[in-house]
Amino acid sequence: MEQMLGSFQSDLSSISSEIRTLQEQSVAMNLRLRNRRLVRLHLGQLLEELVVPGAMISTILDAPVTEPAFLEQLQELNGKINSVKEQAFRDTVACADVQHVLEKLKIKAVTKIREFILQKIYSFRKPMTNYQIPQNTLLKYRFFYQFLVGHERAVAQELREQYVDTMGKVYLSYFKSYTSRLMKIQYEEVADKDDLMGVEDTAKKGFFSKAPLRCRNTVFTLGNRGSVIGAAELEAPILVPHAAQRSDTRYPFEALFRSQHFALLDNSCREFLFLCDFFLVTGAGAQELFNSVMGRTLAMFLKHMDTYVSACYDAIAVFLCIHIVLRFRAIMAKRNVPAADRYWDALLELLWPRFELLLELHIQSIRSADPQRLGGLETRPHYITRRYAEFSSAIVSINQTFPNERTHALLGQLQLEVENFVLRVAAEFPSRRQQLVFLINNYDMMLGVLMERAVEESKEVEGFQQLLAARTQEFIEELLAPPFGGMIAFVKEAEALLEKGQGERLRGEEGRVTQVARGFAGGWRGAVEALSRDVMSSCSNFRTGTGIIQGALTQLIQYYHRFQKVLAQPPLRSLPARAELLNLHHLMVELKKHKPNF
Repeated sequence: MEQMLGSFQSDLSSISSEIRTLQEQSVAMNLRLRNRRLVRLHLGQLLEELVVPGAMISTILDAPVTEPAFLEQLQELNGKINSVKEQAFRDTVACADVQHVLEKLKIKAVTKIREFILQKIYSFRKPMTNYQIPQNTLLKYRFFYQFLVGHERAVAQELREQYVDTMGKVYLSYFKSYTSRLMKIQYEEVADKDDLMGVEDTAKKGFFSKAPLRCRNTVFTLGNRGSVIGAAELEAPILVPHAAQRSDTRYPFEALFRSQHFALLDNSCREFLFLCDFFLVTGAGAQELFNSVMGRTLAMFLKHMDTYVSACYDAIAVFLCIHIVLRFRAIMAKRNVPAADRYWDALLELLWPRFELLLELHIQSIRSADPQRLGGLETRPHYITRRYAEFSSAIVSINQTFPNERTHALLGQLQLEVENFVLRVAAEFPSRRQQLVFLINNYDMMLGVLMERAVEESKEVEGFQQLLAARTQEFIEELLAPPFGGMIAFVKEAEALLEKGQGERLRGEEGRVTQVARGFAGGWRGAVEALSRDVMSSCSNFRTGTGIIQGALTQLIQYYHRFQKVLAQPPLRSLPARAELLNLHHLMVELKKHKPNF
């Protein structure tokens, strides 16, 4: 038993030793496994980056570039080339085994991509091509150009130059042709240097001179032309010249300008966004590339506008073009496309000086207008003031949509010259009464036209309202003077004496008072009727005539009331003539019957 137990103890000790040995072996195996896994991970990733699979080779060599598989393998190839470059910097020996394969695949891919993009660029050159379709196709394969930029910059630069040269010529040809066709559907009759505000309608011209406009006033009237800057027409489809020629439709210059520049705006926005997206440019680089593509087209536009504007005498057309530019510039800013900002500024630098020059010409023509050469004198509104009213209301209404202080200043100078002109013409009338009728009719006409389009708070409206009110009051005094001048003069004299406390001096005026009172009682009806007829025949505006009659009757009642108050004073209170005075309320009722209603 002792021997058996001893051997058992010996076996147990050996088992314990084996267990320790196994434990040590297990720890060593675990360590080797972990190390192998780490090595396999790094080596597997390296192998995956370096090994070129057969599927990639066959796809790059044989598949068309338009297939999705080619794009996928190209992206894989791009990653492997970048990885090999990175490993080459770390002196990885295995890179040498695959570099020549990747280089050949890169050359093949670059060749196929170059041919594909060149084919798309050359397709732009075909006549009647909708170049938006190949542009959209190129955008689907924007990674092609990114691959070229990363691995073959010379080819990328070549393709970029080809695109710039091709599209520059395409845009220039398109817009040059479109502009020339547009100008053929402009109105045949346009304003010239003789169509100024102060030029007389009866101006004699030479035998060989051009016939005047059928209606010169159209140069100064806005009519429906202002709709070109409205929301409906501003971004409406562009005009189609051959369709307009077929239907024999003509347009004013601002409509052609809007169509031309809306086409430019639309194409510029689309082209700028395409360049940024496909050629991977931003900021100043994008602007430079856009200028390379559109530069010749924009220069052609500026040259065309410079030629046209330098010979244009239609101030309303020029001003509408200014506002079209302001709106189009705002639209491009809203779309976050700054590409054409310099062009819009250059256009405004052309248009503003011309508009100011045309206003100066109008101002000068009014300043130098001779009233004696403008036809026979009549108290109706003068055709020059009507031109001013239509023109000023047109400019004011357009300017309200995009206020500009330069315009207000120029219109202020024009208004001042027109006011001076009206006074010069009025001075030609022999009597003050005719002068006042002429002034009232002209101020009223200008005010009426201005208020149709301008807001009542405008400076022009306020100025003519003050002038009209002052002349109307003076005219009312002129109307009342012949039939009621004796009463008015007595009232003013008596009130002055009473104010000074010299009422006793009125005691010697009994005969005069009696004559005035009886004369008024016997003749006021006929005088009022004659006054009404005179006013209504003199005023071109029935509403204004009604207002003048109303003001005259109101003034007459006030004078008669003051006359009664003077007779109620102690020196004249006991006069028998007071019994012959009309009741004031009765007089007011009777005078209302003479008020015309229109």
